[in-house]
Amino acid sequence: MKSPRAKDAFEKIRHALRMDELSPAVRKVIVGIVGGCVLMAGFALLFLPGPAFVVIPLGLAILATEFAWAKHYLDKAKGWVERSKEKYKRRRQQRRGTRAAVAK
Repeated sequence: MKSPRAKDAFEKIRHALRMDELSPAVRKVIVGIVGGCVLMAGFALLFLPGPAFVVIPLGLAILATEFAWAKHYLDKAKGWVERSKEKYKRRRQQRRGTRAAVAK
């Protein structure tokens, strides 16, 4: 988590759920079940109407709190989003340049 605000929110949720009082093994099982269910729902939303591209990263974020492999895939997804945003910006600028040349 990069922003301190997100980290504070996460810590508040973790404290409210008393996750710190649980043993690490129990915490991993709970996070695995909840995160896995959210992730599976996200995959189902790829074929059903719904916000799959919001739910899948949410499931990965939940799993990434306890599992390194989930953090790896979450970081890959963030990189993919950043590259897509840059590609969109470049295309948008190219279109604006083309329109300006045609208007002259």
